[in-house]
Amino acid sequence: MRYLFRTVLILAGVLLSISSLEARYQAHSTASCPAWNDLAHHRNRGSLNLEPGKSYNVLRRHKGQYLIKLEAPFPTQRWVDEKCLSRDAKPGIHTGSSEKAYTQSSLHSLLVMSWHNSFCETHPNRKECRPRNNRAANHLVLHGLWPQPRNRAYCAVPERLKMLDKRHQWRALSAIDYPPRLRQLMERYFPGALSGLDRHEWVKHGSCYGKDPVNYFNDALSLTAQVDRSMVGEYLRANIGQRVRLSTLRRLFARSFGPGNGPKLAMNCRNGLLSELSISLRGKGDKLPELLKGAPALHSRCVEGIVDGPGLFHRH
Repeated sequence: MRYLFRTVLILAGVLLSISSLEARYQAHSTASCPAWNDLAHHRNRGSLNLEPGKSYNVLRRHKGQYLIKLEAPFPTQRWVDEKCLSRDAKPGIHTGSSEKAYTQSSLHSLLVMSWHNSFCETHPNRKECRPRNNRAANHLVLHGLWPQPRNRAYCAVPERLKMLDKRHQWRALSAIDYPPRLRQLMERYFPGALSGLDRHEWVKHGSCYGKDPVNYFNDALSLTAQVDRSMVGEYLRANIGQRVRLSTLRRLFARSFGPGNGPKLAMNCRNGLLSELSISLRGKGDKLPELLKGAPALHSRCVEGIVDGPGLFHRH
């Protein structure tokens, strides 16, 4: 009986100590840092990242890291580097690798889209270019959404993951758990995910965007779809095999998304073929006309290119 009573007291003490871990204090995230399941940073189930400027409940500090409580949709406790949280940080501020603050409206990004036929011209053996997987033929597809300047990359990404990415070992990076609606959108507008391009884009560029992976790709894919479904995408599909000019694409872009926005579109070419379109954006979100307001004009590397069709291109 005495042993049972002592056991009850010990269990009560354990429960009391556990409850004392609840929300010792709150701190704001200063960067989009990974939230790890363990101190050694071996696993990040669900590819969870802190949302810059958001307040989190801190449970304890240990060896330069904080144990925090994350809420829905993934209620869980996770470990983050102590540099990622601050009691003094103001919501809405994002501190990247350069320690420069970016607000919701000040971030300048480039939306870069590939003309999928041209990509497969030079990468015919990639998974996304094989006939059974090639649902993106004759479409603009997402290459990336890149916060600027270009050296703004790998924000608060552990060195181990950075090295994997730089060695193109993308499949070794953590998989991202996408909702069904986003997966369906990726089949048409982000075929590169079949080769792990999504993991690369998230680690290198998305980590500096200030949103979690799902919302980052939701913005990027929604914006890509808007351009592809606009007069720009329709014009490209109507002129496969023909030479198109930057001036025409800019005019159609302005007609689709607002007067004066033509110069915010740039065009890249490779071996005479149109390969990519880039769009200058200001801020975050998925409403393209709003993001074009205040975005700087772009210098285009190419002013004329041929719209490639499916299969290998044959010059006449």
